[in-house]
Amino acid sequence: MDRLWNANYLKAWSANFMLYFSFMVMTPLLPLYLSEVFGATKDETGMVLSGYALTALLVRPFSGFFVDSFPRKLVLLACYGLFALLFGGYLVAGSLLSFCILRTLHGAPMGATTVANSTVAIDVLPSSRRAEGIGYYGLSNNLGTAIAPTVGMLIYQWTASYDTIFLVSFITASIGFVINSTLHLKKRPIPSCTSEESQRRLPVSLDRFLLLKGWPEALCIALFSYSYGVMSTYIAIYAKQELGITTGTGLFFTLLCIGLISSRLVGARGLRKGKVTENATHGVVIALLGYLVFAALHNAWGFYGAAFIVGLGNGHMFPAFQTMFINLAPASQRGTANSTLYTAWEAGVGLGIIIGGIAAEYFSYGAAFWTAWVSNAVGVILFFAYARQHFLNNRLR
Repeated sequence: MDRLWNANYLKAWSANFMLYFSFMVMTPLLPLYLSEVFGATKDETGMVLSGYALTALLVRPFSGFFVDSFPRKLVLLACYGLFALLFGGYLVAGSLLSFCILRTLHGAPMGATTVANSTVAIDVLPSSRRAEGIGYYGLSNNLGTAIAPTVGMLIYQWTASYDTIFLVSFITASIGFVINSTLHLKKRPIPSCTSEESQRRLPVSLDRFLLLKGWPEALCIALFSYSYGVMSTYIAIYAKQELGITTGTGLFFTLLCIGLISSRLVGARGLRKGKVTENATHGVVIALLGYLVFAALHNAWGFYGAAFIVGLGNGHMFPAFQTMFINLAPASQRGTANSTLYTAWEAGVGLGIIIGGIAAEYFSYGAAFWTAWVSNAVGVILFFAYARQHFLNNRLR
């Protein structure tokens, strides 16, 4: 059997973990930071924090084009380096406006780096184990996303310093950049401007930037990520202000992480056997149950129970959908397929942050979390009614 955990895959996996860790270690604390330091209201917080998602959304389609058209390691290092560098700006942002500008700018390298890093990881996988490898690669996203908030909350409890959190983000992102700088990738043929292939590709059209045939799957992902955007952004301030849970956010993300790891390990075996739609089916149903528990039960049982259930669902769902996107695209459009997936995810997260903040400001956090469940439910309906069969009818492998 071909080796899955080769040196380059391990490096890409580790760098991706550092990417998400550095970004997520401060994310749950940002609503508190903006409220305490700048006196931001709930809807102002939503608008400020959604800036990165908007920029990432705009950049990601072009990221796939650049990743497919230029040396991938060069693109990856340029994006990752800028991503790490911008963390230093959080240490000197002295007003709500300057923080908003910085956060919005940060979305560009974040969006581009996730596309470039995942495409490189897929490239270095043996083709016979690509679906399984995608599942394990997604675990680096989920581990970073789940572990980092716990670490961030603990650091803040020990130091009571937001600047310390920003410094941790800068250091971990820099480590990820160094790891990626040691990648050894095979040279890919890059079409010249005069080559026949390049001439065929010269006309600028939307399908050079987005995998248009994957629109039903992309819409599902956007609806699912809306739910996650609402929950992950407002979890800490909701727990503190409405549930009186001041130190439990770390446990919430720990349980989320346990659910993610458990389902990833089980789901990877299913993906290896080609059970892509089965994994996706299990994931979307379980996640829907988790968001229902979170929205309906405003107590510790609902709070912590939902974390584990959502983790189980997302751990099955996301790698299955990423495999679906890759299998809908030819090998020459892997970057485009990845950028389409992440563009859809970022669009949903951004809308979740904005609409969730508005719902919390004018109604309650409970109302915001109900919008998350409704969005997830619509995504599940779309998946069963159309997207699942659409993938089966249009897959290339």
